[in-house]
Amino acid sequence: MRLSELIGEATATLAAAHVASPRVDAELLAAFVIGVPRSRLLGAPNPTPAQVDQFRQLVTARATRRPLQHLTGTAPFRHLVLRVGPGVFVPRPETERLVEWGLDWLRANPGGKVVDLCAGSGAIALSMAAEVPEPVPAVWAVEWDAAALEWLRRNAAGTPVMVVAGDVTDPGVLSELDGTVDLVLCNPPYVPEVGAAGLPPEVTDHDPHTAVFGGTDGLEIIRPLISRVAGLLRPGGAFAVEHDDTHAYVVPTLIGADGRFTDIKLHHDLARRPRFTTATRADPASADGRLAP
Repeated sequence: MRLSELIGEATATLAAAHVASPRVDAELLAAFVIGVPRSRLLGAPNPTPAQVDQFRQLVTARATRRPLQHLTGTAPFRHLVLRVGPGVFVPRPETERLVEWGLDWLRANPGGKVVDLCAGSGAIALSMAAEVPEPVPAVWAVEWDAAALEWLRRNAAGTPVMVVAGDVTDPGVLSELDGTVDLVLCNPPYVPEVGAAGLPPEVTDHDPHTAVFGGTDGLEIIRPLISRVAGLLRPGGAFAVEHDDTHAYVVPTLIGADGRFTDIKLHHDLARRPRFTTATRADPASADGRLAP
């Protein structure tokens, strides 16, 4: 069977299953089965009968709304290809904006210590370690969930990232670094439970519940996290936290209410939705919780 016909057949199947990007997913599955990049599908040979069977099985599974990344076992994130599967949150492109901000901050403040809280697959921590020019910062990745930790350890193997098992709100976790960390980045569970009905099955049925939802209002982790971050950071150190778009006012306000941060600023993603908030750890003698323009 011709590859173009097979992809067309799969696209129709996925569209009927209400998959958001049926053609893209069909092409990515075809590239995975044939073993070529998606960009080279046009010149790829027609699949063997065994490859046709494998491809159709994967398409059938995708039509049940199993995540594409679970079927291929990998998720692209910036310059990385991360191993993912059941038990770990699949990193999203939206988080790349937070990473870009963190990388820019590190380029202006080279070296130092970086902590990724709620690390999941390790997308943020590994990007920090891989993309910053010398001197590479010391990077810690903190995760408490046992299943996610297994994926994090696989992805971090052979890299300078130090994996820490622990609750990100526990003052005892990384207490040896208190007051010395230069940059803290975090993509915590933040979706309000009341918003679950509007999410796709790929999220509600396959992403770990504890990695997506942050309690009734989505702030169950973020509230205590702010105080812990203030304890970790040195004066002048920076903090960035991703949050729900409905938290555009409340997260900056919560950070300001702590009293130990300044230069608090809301950032938007490429779709102009509120995506993350940044702040600077103020000198204890001058903290005033000022919001940046």
